[in-house]
Amino acid sequence: MISRLLLLGATGDLAGRFLLPALGWLQAAGELPADLQVVAAGAQDGDDESFRGSVAARWDSSAGDLPTDAREATLRRLRYRRFDADDPATVAAAVGSFAGQGPVAAYLALPPALFPATLRALGSAGLPPGSRIAVEKPFGADLGSAVALNGLLAEVSRGDEAAVTRVDHFLGMPAVTGLLGRLAGDGGASVAEVEVSWQETLGLEGRADFYDRTGAVRDVLQNHLLQVLVLLTLDPPPDDDESALHAAKLTLLQSLRLASPPDLAACTRRARYTAGTLADGSPVPDYADEDGVDPVRGTETHAELVFAVDTPRWAGTRFVVRTGKAVGSARKVVAVHWRDASRAPLEISLEPVQDSQAPGELTAYCRVLTDVLTGGSTTSVSAGEAEQAWRVVDPALAAWAAGEVPLLEYAAGSAGPPALDPAQPS
Repeated sequence: MISRLLLLGATGDLAGRFLLPALGWLQAAGELPADLQVVAAGAQDGDDESFRGSVAARWDSSAGDLPTDAREATLRRLRYRRFDADDPATVAAAVGSFAGQGPVAAYLALPPALFPATLRALGSAGLPPGSRIAVEKPFGADLGSAVALNGLLAEVSRGDEAAVTRVDHFLGMPAVTGLLGRLAGDGGASVAEVEVSWQETLGLEGRADFYDRTGAVRDVLQNHLLQVLVLLTLDPPPDDDESALHAAKLTLLQSLRLASPPDLAACTRRARYTAGTLADGSPVPDYADEDGVDPVRGTETHAELVFAVDTPRWAGTRFVVRTGKAVGSARKVVAVHWRDASRAPLEISLEPVQDSQAPGELTAYCRVLTDVLTGGSTTSVSAGEAEQAWRVVDPALAAWAAGEVPLLEYAAGSAGPPALDPAQPS
């Protein structure tokens, strides 16, 4: 297990809400190396004590009921360094904090636009043998950028795919991992439609700049929800073989396509919210008027895509994947609709749940960090999986950018836009 963690982007939302609290919960469970050192690097000026103080203050709202002794022990592990992704010397200095102490796990908890410069800087700094690199999503913005990012990762990791984690924290959620094998033995002869829905009552929550450059497809659908669909439609490989599972997922992704090309308006829908009241009673303005939003981008806050799987097993089954923000009622489920109308639909909740290790989504990030430190791949996607997922959604994004599919609207706090026509052919 690697015992040197470099957390790049340590003052950002992802680190504050998930990664640093997850370290605390792993500490509480006794699952961190006794000699683990964490260098937290961010764009702001600061020192060890000021950073520890800011982490401790934020944990009151983000870390759940983390035991006091685990909090204190985790905070003692933290050191802080300022870094600038465009200044390789600052990245090298952060890496050099562990000089001569063995391999480093470098976790890029950064905006995607900073990935290339940071990776090049890590390559110039020269990570020690045995090091690992973890990259958050979205992994690229389309197929071409994902291919380029994979090439850069291969260069920095010296071609060692096992040294790279393309993080998808959904793969660490018990509700998602439990999907594997749920439809074993079923197929198009018995399943008419599968819905994968991740609809949230939350608005932007201060993430407008990130979200407006990303949108619903790139933020949730292209990565998390396609992985949900793939796990659900696979038969489990034997012996819990991680490499066999990745190979099977890649094969299925290669068979996945939008259901009705070239008529993309028939199998894709996009929309964004207008002014309204969220489920918690908070009023919100039009998405286009939110601070940090550029309305010219036409960023969607709701996306729905319909897919087909070109395998004999799933011939004729319709796969609907949707996600949206600021709806009136949260719906995070997989719903399986049978051809036999007398058979009740199978509905499986995707809601994060409390387990014995950590609350809610922190459980997933505990598993992500464990994978990064130990070399596991259960919460990672392969290079091929990342590229194939972009291949699947790129035609929809291109059509939307060209204005071929209208950008609909729905009031914040409503049920969202109407679903696509269920009679649409595959």
